[in-house]
Amino acid sequence: MKKVLIITYYWPPSGGAGVQRWLKFSKYLPHYGWEPVILTVDPEYATYPAIDNSLEKDVAPDTKVYRTKATDWFRLYGRDKSKVPSGGFATNRDDSSRGKIFRFIRGNFFIPDPRRGWNSHAIRKACRLIEDFNITGIITTSPPHSTQLIGLALKKRFPSLKWIADLRDPWTGIYYYDLFYPTFISKAIDRSYERTVLKEADIITTVSPSLGKHFESGLPGAEEKIKIINNGYDESDFENIPASKPLRFTISYTGTLSESYPVEGFIKAVREVIETGRDIMIKFTGHISDSQKQLFCSLPGTDRVQFLEYLDHDSVIRQMLSASIQLLVLPRDKGNRSFLQGKLFEYIASGKPVLCLGPPNGDTAEVLEQGGYGACFDYDDSEGIAGFIIKSMTEETRTNKTPPIEFSRKILTGKVAQLLGQI
Repeated sequence: MKKVLIITYYWPPSGGAGVQRWLKFSKYLPHYGWEPVILTVDPEYATYPAIDNSLEKDVAPDTKVYRTKATDWFRLYGRDKSKVPSGGFATNRDDSSRGKIFRFIRGNFFIPDPRRGWNSHAIRKACRLIEDFNITGIITTSPPHSTQLIGLALKKRFPSLKWIADLRDPWTGIYYYDLFYPTFISKAIDRSYERTVLKEADIITTVSPSLGKHFESGLPGAEEKIKIINNGYDESDFENIPASKPLRFTISYTGTLSESYPVEGFIKAVREVIETGRDIMIKFTGHISDSQKQLFCSLPGTDRVQFLEYLDHDSVIRQMLSASIQLLVLPRDKGNRSFLQGKLFEYIASGKPVLCLGPPNGDTAEVLEQGGYGACFDYDDSEGIAGFIIKSMTEETRTNKTPPIEFSRKILTGKVAQLLGQI
């Protein structure tokens, strides 16, 4: 069985969205004749968005997992890592003078990101693994985008090495990029890193057609090596967990909800539904900012809204299956047409209708509408949102559609195996 080296910062016990993609691909690669060798950071030196030990069950006992130390630049924040300015500002964004100074330091002295403190350790270990196992192909996945610089260094060290760079999110085009106050020089350095990775990698994989076009625009002529491999759902996550009908009509949201996610139109729509005399409950699981909590707590009724802290993945699946409809909110950004969040496909697999707030002409809207799994509404379209909720409350419109097989993690892993065969 051929071996492939997968270099990823996020790996169990890390929780959150970033770990799912390559954890699941690694789980199914042996079915296609590839043995994954995992290189990741030692949890003692890592900064994770959450801890989820339940994900360990997806790592086969015979999977080779190698962990290294890392220089933890986040120690600048002291013991409380909840203040670390992270990807989506999942926790409350610190707009104090101290918080802004830290964001400026993060954006201009740690390019592309502070997790670059892992790179020197990872590169040394990767070189040994490549030589010990006679590895001819590697995969680097980001964010953190500093992981792509590990691939760049290895490609320079081993020119014959074949390299797949997997970019799950935009790099310098991410919606929160300017919140780190990067200077012109910092932006130029970061864009240079991005262009070099796009140029030197043998294959670029990403999660949506629009995001693929975004990266194409960053390096004209790169379109031939940019491949789309969507995120998906794992059937095994839903086995032996029956779907149920809640006593109250319940809208479920899981994940991050920061200030970048506009919800005022949705709240207005919920008010309109309540005013018709219909009972409705909203349940949030994950990192919800204080300002967003305050907005939802303004809804009438003392038990209308429930906030739960981060749950392990199994518990999140159970919550999805016990909801009436799933709420998906995309950040407001000029590039959000390309967003295809990983949880979208688990929402679809739950068989419950999906209500999305975001661009009606984006990739997410296309997936929902073509499959009949839900609908996407502009953030301010409270009338349309209210209509969708009321329609979903009628028994005859509730359907448990079979999720599309093309978004199965096992099937998607076959596409990864095909790309590995090409290199």
